Amino acid sequence: MSFNSDRLQQKLGIKFGRTDFLEQALTHRSVGHSNNERLEFLGDSILGFVIAEKIYQQFPNADEGVLSRLRASLVNGETLAELATEHQVGEELVLGQGELKSGGRRRKSILSDAFEAIIGALYLDQGFANTKTWLLSVFEKKLDNLSVETADKDPKTKLQEHLQSCGLSVPAYTVISTTGADHDQIFQIKCVVSGIKEPIFSKANSRKKAEQKTALKALKILNV
Repeated sequence: MSFNSDRLQQKLGIKFGRTDFLEQALTHRSVGHSNNERLEFLGDSILGFVIAEKIYQQFPNADEGVLSRLRASLVNGETLAELATEHQVGEELVLGQGELKSGGRRRKSILSDAFEAIIGALYLDQGFANTKTWLLSVFEKKLDNLSVETADKDPKTKLQEHLQSCGLSVPAYTVISTTGADHDQIFQIKCVVSGIKEPIFSKANSRKKAEQKTALKALKILNV
């Protein structure tokens, strides 16, 4: 299925004055120089601010750490890829032949980048106020489901604090291997944890995610 601006605008629930902005937002770098990377950069900044402002207002008694974790629970690749999938953005992606053959329309990293680029394109087309209104409507359900409990500490922090409270050394994370293309790498992490005999291994599409997965496995082994 090729890019269709009318179809995509209907899916997103927005109307662009400059549909060329929208097409560029859907154009992956595998196509060539005129791609969505600059729009992605812009959209990422706008999204971060809009969500930060909203949770600042929504949780007036939360401290900086809680606010940061609440924002991170929404502003991340997993959430953006999920929203892109809900709006069927993958069907409209403009990809090079290599990405098409390798399943790029379903790749989470490409979907999340495209969603950020759409935000940047909308900002250029209609300004900040309209972009903010659209973003808050898209994130409405996720924002409604937020709570201070949502901002519970991430697995790496939990594990480190638990070990320190027991007088043990902090976990040691090591990258064992990195495979795949530059834009779609898979990281394998080894984690050595005091109190656990064998190293723990995990894989993910970012080093951070792989480390979080190993930490979560360790917490389960330690019954924390």
